This record gives sequence, C-alpha cells and structure tokens, in this order.
Amino acid sequence: MLKILLINGANLNMLGMREPEKYGNKSLAEIESELIVKGKELGAEIDTYQSNIEGEIVEKIQQAIGNYDGILINAGGYTHTSVVIRDAIAAVNIPTVEIHMTNIHAREEFRHTSLLSGVCKGVIAGFGENSYTLGLEGLVNII
Repeated sequence: MLKILLINGANLNMLGMREPEKYGNKSLAEIESELIVKGKELGAEIDTYQSNIEGEIVEKIQQAIGNYDGILINAGGYTHTSVVIRDAIAAVNIPTVEIHMTNIHAREEFRHTSLLSGVCKGVIAGFGENSYTLGLEGLVNII
C-alpha cells in the first residue's frame, strides 16, 4: 500500500467557516476523512497534517523522507511566499502534487504565482474540495 502525506497550510483549519462562497461548507476534518476513504480505494494510506507555521511544514516535509511515497500539499497562502517550503519539497525528492481549492489564476494578482509549482509533479486548482481527490488520483497515478 502506498503511503501519502497530506499537508495543509495556514488558515486551512478554518475551512467550513472561512469564506464558504470560495471554499465551501465542509471542514478540513470532513475533507480529510473523505480523502482517507478515497485513498483506501486507490490502495493508498493517507496521513494528514495541518499547520499555520511555515517552519513546522518544512520539518514535516523533511520527515517524509523514507516514510512516504508521495506528498499532497495545499500550502494555502504560503504557496505564493514560501521559498523554504519550495526548497524542502525539492530537497526530499518525493513526488509531490500541489492543490488549491480555488483557481489561483482567477483571483488577486499576487496569487497568480506559485513558488511551489516548479518543484511539484503537478498542480490541481479550482475544483473546491474535489481538488483533493483529483490531486490524490494524479499523485497515485504518477507514483
């Protein structure tokens, strides 16, 4: 069975309460539970992690070496600002898929650039909570 690490970044713990018109009404826990079920269907065990702290996300990525076959990451706002998360993804050399619930290219201009995309195998954006499932399917297929 594949081992996949799902990392959620800053403010994603507020899903279900935060701007439901953009992010929907499901909590992060609900999205994670559904993804764990989908993972089992795809032959993957999913471990989940969320932090609002950039350095903790970097440490979690580094700890994935030898423990995970792939990483699924929704870095939230860190997508557009974090060189250190980008460097951690590049350093661990674990297939990683970047996901976004909204279409970052249809939002504010500062969100159009992802610092992470260049070191990820793929990017899924704009499908709401389904971005998680689509990202997982893509990740499992490339592993």
